[in-house]
Amino acid sequence: MDKSLQVMVMYLLVHIGLIYFTYPMDIIASLDVGHWSAILLGYASHVALIGIYLKGLSYFGDRSVIEIFLGAGKMLAVILLLPVAIYFLVVMTITVRAYSEIVTLIFLANTPLWAIMALLLAVTAFISALGVEALFRTALLVAVLFLPVLLLVFCLSFQNADWRYIFPLMDKKTAALSFVISRPFLLSQFAFTGGFLFMGFIPPYVHYNRRSLMWTSTLLLPLFLISVYVPLLTFGESTASRFQFPFIAAVDTVDVSWLMFDRVTMFFLISLIGFVLIFLSLLLWKTTLLFRRGFSFVRPVPAVLLLTLVMFIVCLQIPDWSSIERWLWWNSFLRLYVVTVIPVATLVLGMRHVRREAACP
Repeated sequence: MDKSLQVMVMYLLVHIGLIYFTYPMDIIASLDVGHWSAILLGYASHVALIGIYLKGLSYFGDRSVIEIFLGAGKMLAVILLLPVAIYFLVVMTITVRAYSEIVTLIFLANTPLWAIMALLLAVTAFISALGVEALFRTALLVAVLFLPVLLLVFCLSFQNADWRYIFPLMDKKTAALSFVISRPFLLSQFAFTGGFLFMGFIPPYVHYNRRSLMWTSTLLLPLFLISVYVPLLTFGESTASRFQFPFIAAVDTVDVSWLMFDRVTMFFLISLIGFVLIFLSLLLWKTTLLFRRGFSFVRPVPAVLLLTLVMFIVCLQIPDWSSIERWLWWNSFLRLYVVTVIPVATLVLGMRHVRREAACP
């Protein structure tokens, strides 16, 4: 049964959950003017990597990347997939710790950090343990509940926009693309590269149309532009660059008297936390899949519980936001390796597979 709609929804949710916290801060820190160029460059790289990845997967029908790499040899599979498993674990740890800090800063100031982390991990483990089909159905339900709310917040977020702040559109630094090697720009790529690898893990369980995913990726571009330009248009570049979470600060300025909550920010954050839980559950499911390939005697639920316990212990060892930022920076190198090597390796193995099929039909 074709489940392209569920896969498209999952693709959107996991990226929306990552866009609106650190991404605007990093892009605004990358450039003084012409922020659109950094957004477009990151987006173009994202689309190119997805295109390569999906093209490689298309050569193998319903086989997952795990089966594809194992088919090329166990040693090659270990070399390619071990960094992926480590990357997933690090991303989950950073995300749980970072979002717990954000929740504490914004609306649960008196709740202990460990309790928020435990709650996020418990929900994540529960959804992941139900299996991939339940995970995709949950994503569909979360989308139905929260996407309309999010669209309303996006519309309201332009309430205090001053469109004169959109100028100037370019300077020498923007034209020369000198920001590409800057630390903030490299950190911002987390929002583009954090979620699309799941497309290679689900083929045996969830069938989807790969071409429809490419069209769905176009919906992300306006969301990335909104995340950066709403704070720029609300505060101006010099003021927006001082905020830790510029988009949330811009949404906090919206004044709507007819809402049941005092602040639109509450609507917004509750929606994003729902999306982040889906993202974490998907990551945990993929990590469990990789873990059980190496330790096949471990049953799925104990594997989920073991990985969750390890992440909780590691999260407790991260003391503050500065440490989270260091983890994000160190993880940038592993992320660049994983999100470029896996799509390219899939494409190369796919082309080799086709040549072999042609030689020995």
